[in-house]
Amino acid sequence: MGMKRKPKAMGVLLLAIMMSLSAAGCSSGNNAGKNAEGNANSAKATNTEASAEPTAAALSADEPGWKIDTSPITFDWYLNFSWFPNKWGVDPTSQYVTKKTGVDINFIVPAGNENEKLNTLIASGKLPDFITLGFWEDAIKKMVEGELVLPLNKLADEYDPYFFKVSDADKLGWYTQEDGNVYGYPNSSSSPADYEKYGENYVSNQVFAVRKDMYEAIGSPDMRTPEGFLNALKLAKEKFPDVNGQPLIPLGLHEFTENGNDSLEGYLQNFLAIPREKDGKVYARETDPEYIRWMKALRQANQDGLLAKDIFIDKRPQMEEKIAQGRYFAMLYQRTDFAAQLGTIYQQDPTKTYIAVDGPSNTNLDKPTLDGPGISGWTVTLISKDVKDKARAIRFLSYLNSEEGNKDLFLGEKGVSYDTIDGKDQFKPEVFDLMNKDRSTFDKQIGSSFTFWMLQNTNITDQWAPKSVEPFKQLEDWTRGKSIGSSEFQQIEPTGNSPEGIIASKLKQLRGKTMPKLLMASSDAEFDKIWNEYLEKRKKEGEDVFDAYQQKKYEENKVKLSIK
Repeated sequence: MGMKRKPKAMGVLLLAIMMSLSAAGCSSGNNAGKNAEGNANSAKATNTEASAEPTAAALSADEPGWKIDTSPITFDWYLNFSWFPNKWGVDPTSQYVTKKTGVDINFIVPAGNENEKLNTLIASGKLPDFITLGFWEDAIKKMVEGELVLPLNKLADEYDPYFFKVSDADKLGWYTQEDGNVYGYPNSSSSPADYEKYGENYVSNQVFAVRKDMYEAIGSPDMRTPEGFLNALKLAKEKFPDVNGQPLIPLGLHEFTENGNDSLEGYLQNFLAIPREKDGKVYARETDPEYIRWMKALRQANQDGLLAKDIFIDKRPQMEEKIAQGRYFAMLYQRTDFAAQLGTIYQQDPTKTYIAVDGPSNTNLDKPTLDGPGISGWTVTLISKDVKDKARAIRFLSYLNSEEGNKDLFLGEKGVSYDTIDGKDQFKPEVFDLMNKDRSTFDKQIGSSFTFWMLQNTNITDQWAPKSVEPFKQLEDWTRGKSIGSSEFQQIEPTGNSPEGIIASKLKQLRGKTMPKLLMASSDAEFDKIWNEYLEKRKKEGEDVFDAYQQKKYEENKVKLSIK
C-alpha cells in the first residue's frame, strides 16, 4: 500500500515500533521519539488505517531511510560517459559505503558512442536501475515521455521522506516537469541562493592553458588578439616542431562531435564576453561579429598549418594521452578534464606544466565571462521503472545527496583516507600527496575525493576541501572573478521528440557539420560562403520556432529563479 501520512493517534504506536527497530540504526531513543512525534504532528488526520507495515512506520523526514535495511543488494548503474575508468568495490571508499549501506554497484559504461548506447537502451524499453547523464541530453525527455523512469518525489513520499530533507528545494523546483514530478537530481549544482552564500569561492572550469616552458621560450607573448594568437602558435611550432619525436599540436580543443565543439562554441563565446541576451531577448551569440572574427582567425591558423589533423578526430582518451605527453602547446579546454595528466606531468618535470594565461578576447579586451556553477549542475541521476528495489534505490539516492553521503565519498572512511587533524576533518597527508601525484592510482587505491561523482555536492564538501596546490592552483585562481552565474540560460533548448526538439537536433547537427568546414575553408571568402549557407539552412530548419521556444523558456526561468 502507499505510505500515507499517519494521524496523531498513531504517534505512540510509531514510537513503540521505532524503539523496537534499534537494528534500523536509530541513533538514540530520544531522537526516535522526536521523529515519531514530528511524523505524527505533520500528519493530516484523514486516514485511520493502522495496518501500515512496520518499516513504513519507521520512515521519517528526519532520519535516513537507508538505515531500515542494509542487507546486500547490487544496483546496475549506467553512466553515459565512455571515458569513466573506475569500478565500484575496488577501493576502500566504495567498499566502506557498501559495508555501511549494503549497496553494491555494477557500473555500465558505453564502450563507444554514448548516444547510440543510450538510444538502444531506451528503444529496448528496459533500463538499468540508475542512469546518470549530462543534464543537456535529449535522452532525459525521451525517458520521461516514454515513462521509463520513476518520479523521485513519489518514491520519496512512499519510501523515504528523508529525501526532501537532504535535497535542495530550489533544485527540485528547477527540475520539476510539466506533470508536477521530478525525475532527476543534479550533481555539482549551485542555485542563485548558493551564489549568495558561497559565491566568492566559485571558480570556473574553462581555461586557456599553455605549456609553460614553451610559452616562456617564445617570450610569453600576448595571445588576446587574433594576430598575437596566430603569431604565438607559429612561433611555438617553429621552435618546437616535435615533442619526443612526435609532431607538436599547436592548439588543443574539445572533441568535435556530431553536434559541434564545446571549445568553439560556449567557451570561445565566454572568452570573448559575448552577451547571452540583448534587450531582454536571448542573443544568438554565434552571429556576433567578435565571434566571426575569431573563427576566421582559426581558419587562418588552419591554412597556415597550425591546426593539427588530430584535433578533428581525437576523442577524450586520445587527448588525455597526448596531454600527458605534453604534445599540445595551447588548449582551450576545461581544467578538471586534464587534472590527472597535469599532476603526472608536474611530478615528472614542473617546468613542462600547463598554466592558464589570458586567451582570446574581444576588441575591447574585456575580461571573460566564464561559466560558474549553475543550478542545472553537470549530470542528473534518474531511477528506472525497472529498478530492482524502489525503496532501497530512493534511500540510497537520499544517502548520496545527504551531508553524510557526500562526506563518505569525498573524505572516505575515517582512519583510512582521512582523520581529524588539528581539530579539522581532512585527508591524511600521504593520501593528499598521492591524489596530487597520481590521480588514477589514487582512484583505485583510495577512491575518495569524488572518484564517484554521481551526486557530488561541492557546496557541502567545500568545508573539507584542502587548499589547492600547484599545478592545479594556478589554473583555478586564474578563473576567480571571471566566473558568472547564468542559470537562467540553462535548459532553454528544446529536447526530446517534440516538434521543437526535432528542430533543435537538426540545428545542432547542422552546426556539427559546419564547424570543421569553416575551419578548413581555403579563404575568408569561402568561409563567408559556408557561413551564409549555414544561416540560410538554419532558417529553413525552423530557427524561428527554436528561437521562440528559447525565449519563452528563458522568461520562465527568470520567474522560477526570481530574477528581474
